[in-house]
Amino acid sequence: MSVNVTADAARRFLVARHFLAPARSLAGGLDGVFEVFRKFGSIQFDPIAVAGRNHDLVLHARVADYEPAWCDLLYERREIFEATNKAMSFVPTSEFPWFRHLMGRKGPRFHAAALAENAAVAEHVLERFRAGGPLSTRDFEREDGATKDWFGMPENAVRSVLEAYTVTGILGLARREGNLRYYDLLERLLPAELLAREVPEREQRLHKLLSRYRAHGLLGAGGAGGTFDRIANPPERKELHKELVESGALVPVDVEGVRGKRFVVAEELPLLQAPPEPTPSVAFIAPFDSLLWDTALLASLFDFDYVWEGFFPPAKRRWGYYVLPILFGDRFVGRIEPRIDRDRARVEVLDVWWEVGFAPRRAEGFVDAMRDALRAYLRFARASKLEWPSHLGTEKRLFAPSG
Repeated sequence: MSVNVTADAARRFLVARHFLAPARSLAGGLDGVFEVFRKFGSIQFDPIAVAGRNHDLVLHARVADYEPAWCDLLYERREIFEATNKAMSFVPTSEFPWFRHLMGRKGPRFHAAALAENAAVAEHVLERFRAGGPLSTRDFEREDGATKDWFGMPENAVRSVLEAYTVTGILGLARREGNLRYYDLLERLLPAELLAREVPEREQRLHKLLSRYRAHGLLGAGGAGGTFDRIANPPERKELHKELVESGALVPVDVEGVRGKRFVVAEELPLLQAPPEPTPSVAFIAPFDSLLWDTALLASLFDFDYVWEGFFPPAKRRWGYYVLPILFGDRFVGRIEPRIDRDRARVEVLDVWWEVGFAPRRAEGFVDAMRDALRAYLRFARASKLEWPSHLGTEKRLFAPSG
């Protein structure tokens, strides 16, 4: 079965299934946060916190009065765990048996080599954990080994071994303190019945591929939104995708004005065929939000050119370092670059860029919706003051939040 939908319907569907119609529409608290995890299957983690950590921004856009402590508490309770899924992500712990086959950031060969080439270090590290954890890299002396980093330089053998043990399921991440990760034996972190459940590797790969469609909603056949992934090599990934379609887990979709087939998770087909009308709300979208994964779809469906410029030299950035797209209803209308100054309890808006043809004053409902979004963001940042640069005087007067 294949279905045809208009571009308008596809946009409304994506916004609605992402809990953004309206923004911050889920009731606050742990239940609201976990509802996003249940729906998406995973949320990408990134430690950069200049405007809020990526996973916190994802949840802030969808959960009313979101508090970062809610996600942290789910992590502490082991209701979510970290796994490699497109990138480092938080995943519901109930799905752990389907994430045993972890490829890691650098691939299985790299991690196998890390353990083999640093055998003495690996044995010492494991003995320390058996004696008692959790432990971080700071609990070990640096050890130079044969393993090389991305740039061909010698890597701390302890760090390589810790990552390899995590990827191979010996260790798990117990907690984070800032960007410092604490590890422990996986058997101490997860219930025995969960660890005992064995899922065939191919079924794990199918689950992981399906999770990409759960996270986005309308991806193409590649299943990663045009980004690098390690689910399988291209021929095998093609076979896995075919199996998901033939089993009925994914339904092919032709979207007006979009090249190539798109695929929707079967249970979401009714929403795709009858999506709600867009609501006049504003959300600031995190740079690695799954809604933004497929930049080609953003261009063809939303007429929105998106690229994260964090790795670009400043002189080559069109917008900025950590910029959040502005979603209004079912359209991307601009970008905002906020910075949280925690010491002074303020948010600085470095700049705002509006899409060509968008006039904030003339867009019905936008000014009030933008004010609501800024108020919510101030609360999220635990800030009492919003500061604008001099060249955004018009925006300052227009959007100054009250109350």
